[in-house]
Amino acid sequence: MTDELTVLGKYEIRRVLGRGAMGTVYEGFDPVIARRVAIKTIRLDQGDEAEETLQRFRREAQAAGRLSHPNIVGIHDYGEFKSFAYIVMEFVEGGTLKSILDRGERLAVPDTLRMMEGLLAGLAYSHANGVIHRDIKPANIIVTADGRLKLADFGVARIESSSLTQAGTMIGTPSYMSPEQFMGQPIDARSDIYSAGVLLYQLLTGEKPFEGSVSSIMHKVLNVEPPPPSALSVSVAPALDAVVRRAMAKRPEQRFGSAGEFAAALREAEGDATRIAPAIVPAAGPPPAPARTGRRLWPFAAGALVIVLLAGLGAFLALNRQSHPPGIPAIQAALDARLAPVPCALLRGAVSARQTRLSGLIGAGQRPALDEALREPPVPVAAHVRSFTGPYCPALTALRPYAPV
Repeated sequence: MTDELTVLGKYEIRRVLGRGAMGTVYEGFDPVIARRVAIKTIRLDQGDEAEETLQRFRREAQAAGRLSHPNIVGIHDYGEFKSFAYIVMEFVEGGTLKSILDRGERLAVPDTLRMMEGLLAGLAYSHANGVIHRDIKPANIIVTADGRLKLADFGVARIESSSLTQAGTMIGTPSYMSPEQFMGQPIDARSDIYSAGVLLYQLLTGEKPFEGSVSSIMHKVLNVEPPPPSALSVSVAPALDAVVRRAMAKRPEQRFGSAGEFAAALREAEGDATRIAPAIVPAAGPPPAPARTGRRLWPFAAGALVIVLLAGLGAFLALNRQSHPPGIPAIQAALDARLAPVPCALLRGAVSARQTRLSGLIGAGQRPALDEALREPPVPVAAHVRSFTGPYCPALTALRPYAPV
């Protein structure tokens, strides 16, 4: 029947924009003021759940309808027509952030920070008007054709019905839910801060901080700290690690107190990264060679990297000439054997009787191989391995014979 819709109240239906479990979104047209709109619909004849669904739908219209901000999809109207309820929204040219990530696209760090600035501006306005979104995730964020961000879908915003907080019922999306959402505790704006921190982590690293089954994610959210973003991407400045860590703190009182405070911390971290950057720029010298000579420069760059890393290994050996307790050489040999098959890596485990500290470099796509190598290690391993992208695997391969010296 939804396919046969041609009008909803005064609105003309032009085409289907998307379908979901709860209803359909159409492109529509308001003939009175000649405006394109998006119309979100649900059916009112869906049995026992119809009333609860309708209450949620009305609440979405009420929550988002009180908000008018450039970073929030605007709500124009609500109505019920025949067997449908509908919300008339601002028509936004663009796609969801989820669709961008699903295509495997990675945003540059400046673009990520610009998007976060827009999201946090929208959240700050929403929170100031008493609306907690409770479902911040890429699917609920629209990126416009000119790169602006708009927060959408307030379907679970400020829903406080006891029927929605019974055991086994969760409000939100597990990968982005705060600890207090998992535990069914009262929430405030800091729950949205946590979810925005998860989103920032994903945009910086290309990975969600916690994945798996719902029970696995819940355990990790409550008990596990994810690796810092700079450990997963060399393009992320360490200054951003502290911002992500605070946004994703387990306890609400340890997070940023507001979206505005979160945004200010991001701007400060971006400034710190910019001030640090000149320290790693090569010293001034002759003008760079034309682009066509780049292939000839690679052997010299690789040779320089080899020299630097060999010098580091020499210093390491000079500082670590000491006797080992009985059994440690055997553990070291076993660990070296496990690490040997891991490709595109230069890794070293410093073995002690209590714990092994693993450090070094590994190509960004080789972490699954490292995880497999470290499954059930001979002693507990604390890994402090830095990922990289770029044409450095040949240099690391040349150095690997010297790593276990």
